[in-house]
Amino acid sequence: MKNNKQSDISKYAKDFTKSSFLKKIKRTAKTAGISVVYAGLLLYYTFQKATTPRWAKASIISSLGYFISPLDGIPDIIPALGYTDDLGVLVLAIGTVYMFIDDKVKKEAKEKVKDLFGKYDDSLLKNVDKRLIKEIK
Repeated sequence: MKNNKQSDISKYAKDFTKSSFLKKIKRTAKTAGISVVYAGLLLYYTFQKATTPRWAKASIISSLGYFISPLDGIPDIIPALGYTDDLGVLVLAIGTVYMFIDDKVKKEAKEKVKDLFGKYDDSLLKNVDKRLIKEIK
């Protein structure tokens, strides 16, 4: 993330806890959509890795805190638009920490998506992966 965006988003770090993130994901999965959920889970499982450096974890905490916070740029209750800002923040964080997102993290995120959404078209997540990779280039 760029420094000015990072400092703006870092104020949301206080909103992040593992349990608050998982509760938010479970509560809002269908409303937020598979792209937002998958992006959040990629960050969450990257945060869980012991090998993820502190600076990357700080970026992840801030971004997931923004996702959790009810006070963000576009309120989550606004249909169709409520999670667009959240997705943007999550994608920025993924662009920052992408080198730490390995196949194990992707597998864990996909398994959790399956738990939340049931059977889904795998191409949806492949499209998300492609879009995320494109964002960091």
